[in-house]
Amino acid sequence: MAVLRETAILANKFRGCLVSAVLGDCLGAPYEGEESEEISKVVLQKYFDKLEGPYFKSPQKMYTDDTSMTKTVAESLIHIGGFDAKDMADRFVKEFYKDPRRGYGQNVIDVFAKLRKRTTDDVFLPAQEQFGGSGSYGNGGAMRIAPVPLFCHKSYDNMLHVAKQSTLITHSNVLGINGALLQCIAIHQSLALNPDEPLDVKKFSSDLKRKMSVIEETETSDDDSDSEAGNAYVEQLEAMDKLLEKDLGGIPISDEEVERTLGTSVAALHSVPTAIFCFLRAQNPIPDIKTDNIVRRTLQYAISLGGDTDTIASMAGAIAGAFCGYEAINENVQKHCEGVEEAISAADKIHSIIEGS
Repeated sequence: MAVLRETAILANKFRGCLVSAVLGDCLGAPYEGEESEEISKVVLQKYFDKLEGPYFKSPQKMYTDDTSMTKTVAESLIHIGGFDAKDMADRFVKEFYKDPRRGYGQNVIDVFAKLRKRTTDDVFLPAQEQFGGSGSYGNGGAMRIAPVPLFCHKSYDNMLHVAKQSTLITHSNVLGINGALLQCIAIHQSLALNPDEPLDVKKFSSDLKRKMSVIEETETSDDDSDSEAGNAYVEQLEAMDKLLEKDLGGIPISDEEVERTLGTSVAALHSVPTAIFCFLRAQNPIPDIKTDNIVRRTLQYAISLGGDTDTIASMAGAIAGAFCGYEAINENVQKHCEGVEEAISAADKIHSIIEGS
């Protein structure tokens, strides 16, 4: 009975992770590019209240490239039963050209164009050629990584390997790669926690720093050409800790301070730690956000910060959903967002595969 209960809890968390990622993308997209001071907290509160209230017919809120690529990662892992770089790259290209108006950035479009015309089996080469050979340090790898910690739930080392390899298809800069690894680790940690118990924010952060320290120190010791990145993510997590300490100490934190300290841009270094911060801060009440639901509080707070709202909210949502589980997500909100049923199906298929392995 205990094993069956653990299996059911994990399945619930898998659904929660992928569905919350979709919600963050769909709900955050209308606010993308706005500054935090331009986003009315009152209007945002009413926005969420209305969506959570009695269902009303309206056009679904569309997902962006975040969900499109996350869906593709899941489809490849499910189809192959593991990671295959060529299959995933081919699926990225096919999905983009099937529906290119999802908000894809020009840089990744260039990668897809080269992959489509490639004459070699090296699917990593186009990404390596980006930005004069330095590669992209954007959050495109992190935004789509959620299926990986689910699929590789039983093997941490394999998870890191798959996360890195899947990111390299479009992002070869160490900051872009490590952002995806950090997001992956954060989801993996959330999956292991009991949502019925208060989350130990300090331990969660400490565990992230310890794991990222190993990754960043290994890169430096290997004399990697990108080793000048140093311990950039550990430093960002330490800056995050200082903000959390202020919040727990009752000292007000402004949106501007979060943006100045952590960032809200498309750079992985200045968005992945921000998404994690949103999840951790949402464990407790946040001024101007009236809800007891941690998933909603995480999403609403992430959007309120402005900037790359769809991606940061999607990443924060994936972590929150992996912690709280699907049952914590409002049903009516789901009805207003495109892609929810596909996310549920993908989560269930991944769970079925790993339980059968």
